Amino acid sequence: MDMKTLGRTGIAVTDICLGTMTWGSQNTQDEGHAQIAMARDAGINFMDTAELYAVPGSPETSGRTEEIIGNWFAANNDRDKWVLASKIGGGGNGFLRGGRRADGPSLREALDGSLKRLKTDYIDLYQIHWASRGHYHFENYWRYAPEKQDTADVLANLEDMLDVLGDLIKAGKIRAIGVSNETTWGISQWLRIAEAKGLPRLASVQNEYNFLRRLFDHDLAELSHHEDVGLLAYSPLAAGMLTGKYLDDANPKGSRKDYQKGFWRQNEFSEAATREYLALAKAHGLEPAQMAIAFCRSRPFTTSTIIGATSIEQLAVNLGAKDLTLSPDVLAGIDAIYRRHPRPL
Repeated sequence: MDMKTLGRTGIAVTDICLGTMTWGSQNTQDEGHAQIAMARDAGINFMDTAELYAVPGSPETSGRTEEIIGNWFAANNDRDKWVLASKIGGGGNGFLRGGRRADGPSLREALDGSLKRLKTDYIDLYQIHWASRGHYHFENYWRYAPEKQDTADVLANLEDMLDVLGDLIKAGKIRAIGVSNETTWGISQWLRIAEAKGLPRLASVQNEYNFLRRLFDHDLAELSHHEDVGLLAYSPLAAGMLTGKYLDDANPKGSRKDYQKGFWRQNEFSEAATREYLALAKAHGLEPAQMAIAFCRSRPFTTSTIIGATSIEQLAVNLGAKDLTLSPDVLAGIDAIYRRHPRPL
């Protein structure tokens, strides 16, 4: 497995990261711990979580995933073997601090809660889960309206957060900072303010990246290259869509679609694209999930690809991508399909 560096921090992470967001809802603690053990044995040193998890976030489930990870650290005494990432919710969820957006005071409150649940005194990478001002991620793509944003308020909020994040780094509670579900302009402002004020620099951005959603390929890729803000790619399988298990309106028992009673990534366009990627994998004798994950790993801007699973069997399949290098013929096939299906979500 390849090792990459988080931005300019010097923190080395495996280029596959263990996702955790179903632990405490779809998965039990024992199942989550089994996944940690499997990832560890495969050589992974990077694990990502959030105060919102387990998903879907709720007063009953949010915080459970961090508790499960904390219980693992307490039982196995191996916190120092992991690069641990977590996130503060970006706002809007009433059960997280009354729905207040991320700001200086909420960062202190959220971080202390996460540290307690995780049974650790520091988090290696602390991230803002989503941009509170509005963004085009999740299913917001077709109604994104940046013209409604208050520029002065956005910039003041970013500076407020950077001031506090700087204090938290000085206190030893976090080592590095990142963002998630962000835009090129947003990241550029985080960087600009940090440089002007001598505040912490972003190390990474955690955005969705997969065959069906490749928004990172252009302006974000350019920023990533010049500014050393690498992508932590989430949903490399488009939440399972790219495995083919939801085709023909299938709803496998225990799947995300079944558990959450809906699946916004499924539509006539994503189904058509998925069928072509599945056919390409079959033609080259590849497991579809492994082809999708290997593609994310191959991108020059990717620091790590986050893989999650609701079963040990799924995780074992996904981990098989760590040794897979896609051939020029497969990459050419992917490019051809992308040309035909550039924006299915």
